[in-house]
Amino acid sequence: MFLVGRWQERYGIRKMISLGVALTAFASVVAVYAQSIYMIYAWAFLNGIASSFVYIPALTLVQLWHPHKRGLASGAVSMVFGLSAAIISPLFGKLLLSLGYSSMNFSIAILTLVTGLVGAYLARPPDMKAASSVESSPDEARGSHPARWDLWTRSFTVQECLRTQSFWFLWITWTLAGAAGVSMSILATVYGISRGFGLESSVLILMAFNFTNGTGRIISGFVSDKIGRNRTMCMAFFAAGIAYLALSWAGNLTQCALLAAVVGFAFGTLFSVSAPLVAESFGLKHFGAIFGLTFAAYGFVAGPLGPTLSGYVLDVTNGNFVVVFLYLGIFYLISGFCIRMVTPMLR
Repeated sequence: MFLVGRWQERYGIRKMISLGVALTAFASVVAVYAQSIYMIYAWAFLNGIASSFVYIPALTLVQLWHPHKRGLASGAVSMVFGLSAAIISPLFGKLLLSLGYSSMNFSIAILTLVTGLVGAYLARPPDMKAASSVESSPDEARGSHPARWDLWTRSFTVQECLRTQSFWFLWITWTLAGAAGVSMSILATVYGISRGFGLESSVLILMAFNFTNGTGRIISGFVSDKIGRNRTMCMAFFAAGIAYLALSWAGNLTQCALLAAVVGFAFGTLFSVSAPLVAESFGLKHFGAIFGLTFAAYGFVAGPLGPTLSGYVLDVTNGNFVVVFLYLGIFYLISGFCIRMVTPMLR
């Protein structure tokens, strides 16, 4: 994502999204001719790269177009990105049964190209020079929402960003909150089974987490436009930390699902509100590269600290979830303090 952020400054948002669409379609073709697990690895690798070519430019685009509703716009993009699998997967299942494996993948490749390239064509960034001549709104005059042009001209470079405490507190937040959030997607069903709820009932805990993780993104984005990015994220992280600490003593399945839903909401908030916070802390000119560096904390560090470490702790403690939920809850509480230390450059 860091590289995509760099490249979009040189080649433009449309070209980046178009390349991501082409890579996604090509990955489906690779799946058709897969003869070994290594080709499936290549398919997964291509999809991972392709998502970066779409996600970072899309987030950048909505930051540019919606200066007064950055949270809501970023939340919408993040929600669609997160919920798309839940909506499309049943359709893919039906296509597999009706068309067969090869025809299904070729159909997906064609649909991806058609819809994706239309979207890429429409992904036109605003003229930033023209934006500079637009009179500020009352909100901008009060300073509650930084002007789009101000966030462009007063942008930090990547090197300047790395010398600020705000970036590193945000990086720690993504590491710890990301680790605690993604762990629930692995632990939810296992924890339910360990409590004797049964597999079908335990899945409800995971469903509750996934539901608020997806739908909560647009809600937290909207709320952050009203009460501020730091405050929204801080409240969500503290709530999730308390939810993790309480989860070990939940009395029934409903309580477990509700607490998991709180964790899911905080996890979705991390994704939806971080983008406008990065824009308002470091500017828009190098937003893609800086947000990509922030995301690296989640991509490279959160996994080992979250799912990997929690699995190891469960192994050595014979399935003691109290210890796991304790450290994951502390991760969220620390994140709540860290995010308060991220200071937007424009108020």
